[in-house]
Amino acid sequence: MAGLDEILNMISAQQKQTEDSIIKAAETKAQQIIKEGESKAQTAYDEYIRKAKTQHERDYENSLSAIDAEMKRRLLSCKVELINTAIEKTIRKLKDLPDKDYFDLIVRLAEKHMQTGEGTISFGSSDLKRLPADLESRLNEKAAKSGGSVKIASGSADIEDGFILSYGLISENCSFRAIIESESEEVRDIAARELFRQVE
Repeated sequence: MAGLDEILNMISAQQKQTEDSIIKAAETKAQQIIKEGESKAQTAYDEYIRKAKTQHERDYENSLSAIDAEMKRRLLSCKVELINTAIEKTIRKLKDLPDKDYFDLIVRLAEKHMQTGEGTISFGSSDLKRLPADLESRLNEKAAKSGGSVKIASGSADIEDGFILSYGLISENCSFRAIIESESEEVRDIAARELFRQVE
């Protein structure tokens, strides 16, 4: 019996040693898996943070670009509005000039557009009522320099200010708005320079 007990004890000891070895190996493997998992989790976390930071920076830059573009659009819109307002004020000022100054301006403008031959100059109904008595003679003095003559039409033209100068079938609208529109780019450039020369 003693021999059997010894064999059983030996088998039990070997079994415990095997169990301990398996448990130890399992614990070691578990620790390795945990360590690898933590490493992979940290790597994934770092990668996520890196990508999130890159995306955040990209979104921030895009937002800044969008805000900058919107500010420029609004500034441009404001400048255009100011230029248009300045042009409208200029037209109103010209229309509201005292009669003498107004028709002095008309004579100067007409002289720039005069040609050879017989011309006809037409005014709007409001201007036709206040024409100076010597206007036609003054216009003809200027027309003579170009080898022509000018006659004031008795009927009114469909304009608010300025005049229409006609030579035969060719007519030129010299109302203040028409003059500004015909040279709109240059007028707007001048207005922009005057309005914003200190804003740049």
